[in-house]
Amino acid sequence: MSAEVETKTVLSPTRREVLAATAATAALSALPRPARAAAGGDAVRQFKCEIPQQDVDELRRRVRATRWPGKETVSDRTQGAQLQRLKPLIEYWGTDYDWRQCEKKLNTHAQFMTRIDGLDIHFIHVKSRHEKALPLIMTHGWPGSVLELVKTIGPLTDPTAYGGAAEDAFDVVIPSMPGYGFSEVPTETGWGPDRIARAWHALMKRLGYDRYVSQGGDWGAVVSDKMAAQAPEGLLGIHTNMPATVPPEIAKALADGEPAPDGLSADEKVAYEQMSALYTKGAGYALMMVTRPQTLGYALTDSPVGLAAWYYDKFADWTYSGGDPEKSLTKDEMLDDISLYWFTGTATSGARLYWENNANNFNAVDINIPAAITVFPGEIYQAPKSWADKAYHDLIYYNKVDKGGHFAAWEQPELFTYELRAAFKTLR
Repeated sequence: MSAEVETKTVLSPTRREVLAATAATAALSALPRPARAAAGGDAVRQFKCEIPQQDVDELRRRVRATRWPGKETVSDRTQGAQLQRLKPLIEYWGTDYDWRQCEKKLNTHAQFMTRIDGLDIHFIHVKSRHEKALPLIMTHGWPGSVLELVKTIGPLTDPTAYGGAAEDAFDVVIPSMPGYGFSEVPTETGWGPDRIARAWHALMKRLGYDRYVSQGGDWGAVVSDKMAAQAPEGLLGIHTNMPATVPPEIAKALADGEPAPDGLSADEKVAYEQMSALYTKGAGYALMMVTRPQTLGYALTDSPVGLAAWYYDKFADWTYSGGDPEKSLTKDEMLDDISLYWFTGTATSGARLYWENNANNFNAVDINIPAAITVFPGEIYQAPKSWADKAYHDLIYYNKVDKGGHFAAWEQPELFTYELRAAFKTLR
């Protein structure tokens, strides 16, 4: 039985969109037989991003009708997103920003839907033209999306066109997490990182991959860690740019609000101070989503500027930009991501993942399969190798780089690609 293929054309396609659709169809026909033979709702179906024009117009109308708060009473970011920084971004959103360019960017890549464990899962799947490409599943985080990762698709799948060698090639799979982007929103509890990890293994098996690697940052790091802990047959190893390494005794001292313990190395002391700052000054966003995602969701779902401010504040915190995210991401890139949440109505379901997990994702894991770590200077904390060795017992790669932040692939796609090539070289 062949896979179901669903295509809808609402807008007149441009030449680029026609080429994208042709590529997507070719990718579907090239899928291994197990994927094409899936029955019923489990079939792999072609997907194309098409937001109705009335929704685009309504967003612009709402943005232009913004009711602005008064200016903050401080001269820094200690009260949150600053009015003078956010307002120009929002004014651009309501005038010159073009969502259709984001659609074209997404539709350049082959996208699909498939039903796993009762939910429709959206994913990008791009196969390399090089033989023996290593299958790679990459998972985005919050407040990101698959858009975090799309700039790496070309370099990863076609390395010879980007300064690499054919043996560096990957087949790339980038799913939207449940309740994010175009994936279905769960209507029951239980969709935490453990379940997502199992779903990702099912996805890779459905696509015909018997051996593969996993990568993630933010929630993607948590999902990759869970996959490594489950150690399903065929998972060769993981790479993370937000490793979970904080030792139990350090975690306790942090929870108790104590100063840095004696005897820490220089790297460990820096990490301790960074984590302490997060706990005392920077974790309010997470506390809201862990305890009251639904209440928060009413504001985020009804107000586009409320949504943008909530996310822009984290772009400022987590990019390697000194609080000036436009130095790391363009206005269009930030608005593409924010608009994706708006059009799909997934701000509440995205926040709900924090309620589902309700755990400290920095505390040390106990991982035995091969693991690789890249430490970016703008990450929430710079994990010391001494801690990483104790959490990831088969640490095959550890490297500190000098550029990039929490949104590593988005901010530094070339460097990120280089790190993945190096990290997984011994697992091919």
